Amino acid sequence: MRQEAASERLARSSDSRRRAATPAGAWIESLDDSDVHPLLACYLERREELVRYFRVRLRSEEAAQDLVQDIYLKITPPPAAPVDNPAAYLYRLGTNLMLDRIKVQRRAGQRDAQWRGAGGPSATDWEAADEPRADDALAARQRLAQIVAVVNGLPPAVQEAFRLHKLEGLNHAETAAAMGVSRSSIEKYIMTSLKRILAKVGR
Repeated sequence: MRQEAASERLARSSDSRRRAATPAGAWIESLDDSDVHPLLACYLERREELVRYFRVRLRSEEAAQDLVQDIYLKITPPPAAPVDNPAAYLYRLGTNLMLDRIKVQRRAGQRDAQWRGAGGPSATDWEAADEPRADDALAARQRLAQIVAVVNGLPPAVQEAFRLHKLEGLNHAETAAAMGVSRSSIEKYIMTSLKRILAKVGR
C-alpha cells in the first residue's frame, strides 16, 4: 500500500511538472474534449474561421492572426461565469478588440499629423470638431435611451441579433453563424426589432 501511494504521488508530481513546462495553447490542444472548457473548445474549433472573418475586415493576414491570438489571451483562463453562446462571445470579443485597435491607430495618426506640422489640426481643433452642439447631444442621448429601452424589452434572441448586426456591424450571415441559427431567423429578428423601434421611437 505504501509503495502504491508513493508511486501515485510521483505520477501526479511528474504530470504537474509536465504541464508547467508546456505552453498553455499546446497543453489545451492535448487534452481530451471532456477536459476543455466549452469556450476554449469553441475557440480551437473555430480558430481558422475567426482568422478568415477578421482577415476580411482588417485586410491583413498578419493583423487577423494577431487579433485571434489576442482573443485566446483574453479567454485564458476562461471566465468564471457560464457562457451561453461561446461562438457569439468570441466574435463579440474579437470585434471589440478590433474596434479598440482602430481607435488607437486613429488617435496615433492624429498625433502624428500634429507633430509633423504639415497643416494638421491641433488637439483643440480635433476636440472642437468631435464635440456636438449641446442641444443635438441631448436629443441624441434621449433618442438612444428610448431605443435601448425598446431593445431591452425584446426577446433575448432578438436583442442579440440586433446588437450583433446593428451595433457590431456583422452582416446577416455572420450574425447567423455567431448565434448558431439560420439566416432567415436573423432577418426575422432584425425586422422585428426595427418595427418595434419604429413604432415606439419613430424614424
